[in-house]
Amino acid sequence: MTMLAVAILAAGKGTRMKSQLPKVLHKLGSKSLVERALNSCDLIKPDRSLVIIGYQGEKVKSALNHLSGVEFVEQTEQLGTGHAIQQLMPPLDDFEGDLLVLNGDVPLLRSQTIEELVKTHQENKNDATLLTANMPNPKGYGRVFCDSNNIVTQIVEDRDCNRAQKQNNRINAGVYCFNWQKLKAVLPKLSTNNDQKEYYLTEVFDYLHRVMALDVDDHLEISGINDRCQLAVAYDILQARIKEAWMMAGVTMIDPDSITIEESAQLGIDVIIEPQTHIRGNTIIGNGCHIGPACLVENSQLGKNVRALYSVISDSQVANDTKIGPFAHLRGGVVLGESCRVGNFVEIKKSNIGHKTNIAHLSYIGDATLGNQVNIGAGTITANYDGVNKHPTIIGDRTKTGSNSVFVAPVNIGEDVTIAAGSVITHDVPDDSLAIAREKQKVIKGWRKKN
Repeated sequence: MTMLAVAILAAGKGTRMKSQLPKVLHKLGSKSLVERALNSCDLIKPDRSLVIIGYQGEKVKSALNHLSGVEFVEQTEQLGTGHAIQQLMPPLDDFEGDLLVLNGDVPLLRSQTIEELVKTHQENKNDATLLTANMPNPKGYGRVFCDSNNIVTQIVEDRDCNRAQKQNNRINAGVYCFNWQKLKAVLPKLSTNNDQKEYYLTEVFDYLHRVMALDVDDHLEISGINDRCQLAVAYDILQARIKEAWMMAGVTMIDPDSITIEESAQLGIDVIIEPQTHIRGNTIIGNGCHIGPACLVENSQLGKNVRALYSVISDSQVANDTKIGPFAHLRGGVVLGESCRVGNFVEIKKSNIGHKTNIAHLSYIGDATLGNQVNIGAGTITANYDGVNKHPTIIGDRTKTGSNSVFVAPVNIGEDVTIAAGSVITHDVPDDSLAIAREKQKVIKGWRKKN
């Protein structure tokens, strides 16, 4: 099997981004542009992955340090794409195989497209194979001319095209697969005989013999990012792909244009997503859930038939048949049982909630463990923070708290307990008890403020 190396061009500054961050580190959704370029190679499983860095190279290294097997090659001066590939000659000196070249600012290439490009290159034993696209408006792009077998006969820059050549809509996408030994032999021949005085990689096609073109099915795949407007357009393209795939898989989206879903999310069948809902991170949503309108769900797992509206759910687990919202907030490792209700203006943080427990309105539950069939009255608060440390509250099965109760943690409330409304509980309460912790009411007759 032919060895395969991948090189990602990621050395540029990206002046038009108007940013102190290197262009390739700007994020498209949850991932940087350069990480998406690397991810597009997942299907071909390259033997080596090299990222050519330059401007703020240490930042690029740091941003990719969670990916295994990535090598970094420094281009100290940015003297063009040909110069960038010349920097690969020392690290690939003994390499025998093919080299795939991608741009770190072209994030929408599908893995299937890359796989097809490499397959076409290797099956036809080409010196080079380049990805091309038929653009509706090719103005500004170099044109690629081929014979009937897709063998490249000529590449002409837009400014050099005559009127007839400008009618050709096939453009160079800037994605290449080379026979490395053939490429390495001609890289020293590159010159700076051009307006920019740079070494252009496309000059190698003047010296290679069998060069083939492969047309991409969707020209939007080769969209490059040069400014923040193009970044926003690319995000729209990415979202359209993701949402179309989920709708075809059995998810209903009401007003898809107002919904965003990251590709790391997993959705079941018969899920309904209402407008202004955003699903991010490693989120799993089970069959039959109804989410939104206006929900944010990130890095959370929702069971079947969960209903959530106007709420934020992050880093939490929600079991089947539970209802959340409106205006609820689950965060920081909440585990919510089956058939629960978390209602209006309730915040739950880092707590375990049993099955069929209701926290209906105006409450804060933090660092707590609640049993099954607990009923939390309106305005119940777990006072979990003493100014230095967080402390736990434990409430047993079938316990009911009256409105405006406060639990000053650490405190342990037994099973089948009733807490009287307005109580401030500072000590443990045993099973099957009524706890009243409030000042005796006083009535002073005839009292009014004197003028």
